[in-house]
Amino acid sequence: MSTQRLLIIEDDADQRELIRETLEDYFGRGTCHGVGSLQAALAMDLGSFDLILSDYNLPDSSSMQLIEEIRLRCQTPVILVTGENACHMAAEAIRKGATDYIVKMGDYLFTIPLVVEKNLAVAKIKRENEELRMEIELALAQVREKNVQLEQSLKKVEEMAATDALTGLYNRRHFGKALEQSFAEAQRYDKDLTCIMIDLDAYKKLNDTYGHQVGDQLLTLAGRVITANKRAMDIAARYGGDEFVLLLPHATGDEASAVSQRIREEFFRSSAALLKCEPSKGVSMSIGIGSLKANHPVHADQLLAFADAALYAAKDAGRNRISVSDKSRTAA
Repeated sequence: MSTQRLLIIEDDADQRELIRETLEDYFGRGTCHGVGSLQAALAMDLGSFDLILSDYNLPDSSSMQLIEEIRLRCQTPVILVTGENACHMAAEAIRKGATDYIVKMGDYLFTIPLVVEKNLAVAKIKRENEELRMEIELALAQVREKNVQLEQSLKKVEEMAATDALTGLYNRRHFGKALEQSFAEAQRYDKDLTCIMIDLDAYKKLNDTYGHQVGDQLLTLAGRVITANKRAMDIAARYGGDEFVLLLPHATGDEASAVSQRIREEFFRSSAALLKCEPSKGVSMSIGIGSLKANHPVHADQLLAFADAALYAAKDAGRNRISVSDKSRTAA
């Protein structure tokens, strides 16, 4: 049997000594500590005891006050020792937080060790259950945290799988899915949908002249310029090499043309600064635009094909211009 620490609160010194001897005969010498008042008990670390055995009536407190004061400090089991006529009050004290009571009648001293042992066993079970509950809660919290981390990791993996590493725009594969979804929604709700194809003019020559590192910087710049000039709902992607594509839900060809002009002008200025050349020698863009309402494609890929055909028309017309269907506009 492991060593127990028991506190006896009893104002009658003879009774206190009898209870102490009885308990120490059962649990071992040095297991009990006795005090004569509640205040003396409160001066001690009540949580360090395994069980508290207290007289029902103390000179400086009632049983209810005793329970309240102890419970404010710890959850140590409390057994009340009461007279025969105070049993109903002892039962009320149990409802307030006491764990058991013993009636002072007959050979009650012989029953005290058994009642104490029972309450110690119950307290141990409760303590173990609480520890188990806390372990389970901790394990569940760790599982929830791992699930959050897993979701974040999966989201990051999905984003990486959908994103072009160099420009930060979506890649061609993800754009294809977005195009199919946007096209279906536009047809369902009878809304316009515009596709913009963008190509950097003479990019291969720039790569050969300035090197691949500068070429990559130009592509990154193009991604930033496109992102800065699109709406939150618009979908931008690097379609391949130096070619970009932009999808504008609910936008007409003319609205897309205005967006394209802003992108083309800003990139021209910014690329000149990047290449440290004269402002008039920035990198130009050729842009083609196709739209659902203007071109009436029957499927999503055909909308992209209209924009791609307009892009080639812009290049055939001399580059550095925007082509919308069969209309074109050269650089200002």
